[in-house]
Amino acid sequence: MYNRRFQNKVTAGHFTLPVAIFISLFCWALAALLLPEDSTGRSIASLWSTFGHFDLPAWADRLSSFLLYVVIGYFLIELNNTFAIIRLRASVQTTLYILLISACPSMHLLYAGDVAAVLFLIALFFLFRSYQKPHASADLFHCFVFIGLGSLLWPQLTLFAPVFWIGARNFRSLHLKSFFASLVGWSLPYWFLLGHAFYHGDMPLFYRPFQELATFQPIRFDFQPWELATVGYLFILFSVSAGHCLAMGYEDKIRTRSYLNFLLLLCFCTFVYIVLQPSQCVHLLSLLLIGTSILAGHLFALTHSRSSNIFFTCSLVLLFLLFIFNVWTLL
Repeated sequence: MYNRRFQNKVTAGHFTLPVAIFISLFCWALAALLLPEDSTGRSIASLWSTFGHFDLPAWADRLSSFLLYVVIGYFLIELNNTFAIIRLRASVQTTLYILLISACPSMHLLYAGDVAAVLFLIALFFLFRSYQKPHASADLFHCFVFIGLGSLLWPQLTLFAPVFWIGARNFRSLHLKSFFASLVGWSLPYWFLLGHAFYHGDMPLFYRPFQELATFQPIRFDFQPWELATVGYLFILFSVSAGHCLAMGYEDKIRTRSYLNFLLLLCFCTFVYIVLQPSQCVHLLSLLLIGTSILAGHLFALTHSRSSNIFFTCSLVLLFLLFIFNVWTLL
């Protein structure tokens, strides 16, 4: 009987992802018409202002951002197919990611967090691939190369390095050799930046990411209304998904449980960072949506109860209301 539930028809449907992309395009077009172009997601202190800002017209700015999110959505499918996190060759995590992004009009512009999120997801792939490898130096090296690349454009990505080390330790792939390999991997992009800055006689360019990383704004509860509503919605979705992972973890393989537990830790740390630094919220949301989409996809694809069907339906309704609220507050 559970196959007849609305939740399972949507999550297992062949047309769910195309419909989600169509809805997303409609939301982006509507937001572009109703909302003026702003710079909510721009970073003015990092290297993004030097290398990443090309004075694109508004339509190209939004299109570039949308294409990057589509790339992330594709990588989410490949990540699940490679590591079987949801135990199904499902695209529900990508569907959720695209819809969640669409509900946040302030994230429709191209900014440093877009590129950092792509590199962050690739780093996640190499971290998962290092699971219980006796010689995981190469995987951790590549993992931290992408973290280092992302931190050039958004330096705060470096703060997630300890979380990745904890994940590698839990995956039994962090040893003395692999730890130093990760340090070399993270520092490699900065060696190239140092050479570029020294050759052009612009050493402040090399110092800039470290200066921004060391800048910590005073801790205060200073969220915009759309940020508060979005973070609140994601926290509810995360809490229910986390409860399901912890309660029903025995149904998954040990390897899958390790991946899910790391995603729980990663999302929790991201929520804490958002609370401590609201000024970085728009950047952190791109990272948070990756983990939350996988966890929520795991919940919706593998549950078949009446209560889960009700929660799924309510989540879609609230997501629609969230989009309306975000657009209204930004008008």
